[in-house]
Amino acid sequence: LLLLPTLSSSFPYYSPKPPLNPIDSCWRSDPFWSSHRQNLANCARGFGATAIGGKYGPIYTVTDPSDDPINPSPGTLRYAAIQTQPLWIIFSRDMSIKLKNELIMNSYKTIDGRGVKVDIGNGGPCITIQEVSHVIVHGIVIHGCKKGKAGIVRSSPSHAGHRLGSDGDGISVWDSTDVWIDHCSLSACFDGLVDVTHGSTRVTISNNLFADHDKVMLFGHVDGFAADKAMKVTVAFNRFSSDLVQRMPRVRTGYAHVANNRYDGWEMYAIGGSSNPTILSEGNYYVAPNSKDKKEVTKREAKNWKNWKWRSTKDLFLNGAYFVPSGWGSCSPAYSSLQQFYVATGSMVPLLTANAGVLACSVAKPCL
Repeated sequence: LLLLPTLSSSFPYYSPKPPLNPIDSCWRSDPFWSSHRQNLANCARGFGATAIGGKYGPIYTVTDPSDDPINPSPGTLRYAAIQTQPLWIIFSRDMSIKLKNELIMNSYKTIDGRGVKVDIGNGGPCITIQEVSHVIVHGIVIHGCKKGKAGIVRSSPSHAGHRLGSDGDGISVWDSTDVWIDHCSLSACFDGLVDVTHGSTRVTISNNLFADHDKVMLFGHVDGFAADKAMKVTVAFNRFSSDLVQRMPRVRTGYAHVANNRYDGWEMYAIGGSSNPTILSEGNYYVAPNSKDKKEVTKREAKNWKNWKWRSTKDLFLNGAYFVPSGWGSCSPAYSSLQQFYVATGSMVPLLTANAGVLACSVAKPCL
C-alpha cells in the first residue's frame, strides 16, 4: 500500500495533507524533527538506503559562510566536511556560500539544511564526493556552480593535495558508495547537476527539484569503463522542470531504477544511454514537449541497442510521450528489504512529487 502520514499521539499537530511518498512519510509528519535530526538517516530507500551519513556522530553547527580551501576556519562548512569523525552538519542561520574551490567531502557526513535557507554555488565551484562513503546531502539550494581552478584543496585535517580543477557539477559523486541526495534544488551549473561516475554505487537521488539546465545527470565515466558496470542508482520522487534539455538521467552502463519522477518536458530527451546500461522506468509521469519530433522519452547513443534491457511499467505518458523498450529477461532492481519501497502508478506522481526540492521546515512543526 501507499505509505500515508497517520494521525497519532506522537504527532499532535498533524493536519491532513496529500499523501507523502515512502521516503517523506518516514519523517515529515513529526513536529519534533529538529530535536532528533539524525533519524532522517533511517528514511532513505532504493540503492542508497544504506547511507547513514553522520548518524552516529555529533551535530556540528556551521556559523560562518566564508571559505578557505587550504586552511578552513572552525565554524565553516569546509572545516566540518573534511573532518575524519562522523558529523551531522547543520546551519545556525540562513547562508549563501560561495566556495573558493571545490568542497571535498569526507566519509560519514550529513549536510542538513532543514530549518534555514542555505544555498551553495553563486559562481563558485560546488560539492565533490570522491573516494568516500556514507554521505547525505539534504535541503540545500545548489545553483550557478562553476569549474574549480587548479590548486591546493584540503580533504582532511591531515591532507591537502593539488587538484586539477572540478568540472563545474553541482554534486559530483566519484568512486564513492552509500550516497543519498534528497530534497535539494539544483539549477544552472556549468556541467552536470548530479553526476555519478568512476565505479560509484549504492546511490539514491530523491525528492529533488531540477531546473534551468542542459545536461542534468550523467551516470558513468566513459563508455565501456569497467568499474561502472557495478553501478546501481535509484532516481525517485524527483521533479524535472520543463526548462531542462537532456540526461534525466543518461546512463553509460550499470543499472538505474527511475521511479515515480515527474517530467514536465525536455528539449532533446529524458532518459538516455550509450554503453548497454539496464534501465527500469517505473511509475513515472512523462509530459512530452509540444514539438512534434521530441515526443520520445528515450535516446540510445549507439547503433546496436536492441538487446539492452530498458523497460517501462506503470508509467503515464501525456501529450504524445512514448518510451521505446528493448531487451528481454527480468529488469527488477532486486532490492533488499532495507532498500525496498512501493512504487505507485504514474497518475499518483503529481502528489508524490508536490514538494520536490528544498522544504520550508519550521522548528516545532511538521515539515509539511
